[in-house]
Amino acid sequence: MNRPLASTLTCGLIGLLSVLAMAQNPTGKRWIGTWATAPQPSVPGHAQSFRNQTLRLIVHTSAGGTKVRIKISNTFGDHPLLIGGAHIARRTDAAEIDPTSDRTLKFHGKPSTTVAAGSKVVSDPVVLEVPALSDLAVSLFLPASTEVRTMHVLAMQTSYVSAETGDSAAKVKFPVEKKIKTWPFLTGVDVEGSSRGAAIVAFGSSLTDGDGTDSDSNGRWPDVLAQNLQKSAAGKAELGVLNEGIIGNRLLNDSPVQAAGGRFGSVLGQAGLTRFERDVLAQSGAKYVIVGLGINDIAFPGSLTPATEGIKAESIIAAYRQLIKRAHQRGIRIIGTTNPPFENSFLELGPPAPPITFYTAEKESVRQKVNVWILSSGEFDGVVDLDGVLRDPSHPTQLLPSYDSGDHLHPNNAGCRAEGDAIPLALFQSH
Repeated sequence: MNRPLASTLTCGLIGLLSVLAMAQNPTGKRWIGTWATAPQPSVPGHAQSFRNQTLRLIVHTSAGGTKVRIKISNTFGDHPLLIGGAHIARRTDAAEIDPTSDRTLKFHGKPSTTVAAGSKVVSDPVVLEVPALSDLAVSLFLPASTEVRTMHVLAMQTSYVSAETGDSAAKVKFPVEKKIKTWPFLTGVDVEGSSRGAAIVAFGSSLTDGDGTDSDSNGRWPDVLAQNLQKSAAGKAELGVLNEGIIGNRLLNDSPVQAAGGRFGSVLGQAGLTRFERDVLAQSGAKYVIVGLGINDIAFPGSLTPATEGIKAESIIAAYRQLIKRAHQRGIRIIGTTNPPFENSFLELGPPAPPITFYTAEKESVRQKVNVWILSSGEFDGVVDLDGVLRDPSHPTQLLPSYDSGDHLHPNNAGCRAEGDAIPLALFQSH
């Protein structure tokens, strides 16, 4: 084939693809996640139950938009989940909403929906002005007896359960029976942005999830990143930040079901390699992922899991390479973060059990090898040295005391602020 003809055919194909893309998305808009959380099974023996009650779940946005939709998950449920009604509104204070912002959510045009076991649903979009860095109240009416099998355990955010029976989803002054610190069923809120919009997924463990920060402070490092983006010119690029951290999550292995006498069950989540598709690649508008997994793989053996399950640095590196390959296949830029120090770290199980300690010199050697590879291999599209941010310069295997929440592993609000501030916004400059 001669070059002029090949060039003509190529241009024609590109033009045809552009026309088809415009036909599928004639407005030039796209959905991006403004808030998300990773679904988890309930804690063994502690599943919440509701009947003829309404949940008012509070979430904090990252990016803004003028249309909104929600995602409801029954991922770990073994029965269909009946949602009798759903509303979304801007939160004003505690459980109260701005009545002018209240919107009824529908599902395929109907005000109620049934979510099949192991599945999820996405609501129809509604027009609503959603400011960046604001609080939304998502209200879900549960008319039938409902046991919570899918939730996010460490919300670090107060939500509310109605005192009155019946549908309270539209009430401005919500009748509060009790407060909860979890997010049952709700796993995502999307806003409609321009074609430039994108989402950054923070994919990690409790260090990403916000363990160690103050409740209701929005002090997790992904929150700090969202704040910094909105303060900068990059904020005009409509970048959402989605927190897909899970306490105790590991890169290579699922939740250790028998650990600590079985008290955790499956709540520490599926292996990062397993949940990467659902919690990263399937997120609305995902174009970036920041990986913060690996420290629990290193720390658990001999503490929460048998010493025979010790992990080698090469195994963690091989898993990172899998994530890199899978992200690149979807056109997603992947950013690595170094694993922070954990000497003297411990986990309180409560009496009579003694605290579990994690650190050994052998584990520290693995952490150092993994971090050297992250920093020097060049295989990630970008790297953030969170170890360098958090460690004590006078004792590099320990957290800086001013960043320590108390367990010598999880940074407090000041530590998370330092982490978020250390992420160069230039990593996202293409948007």
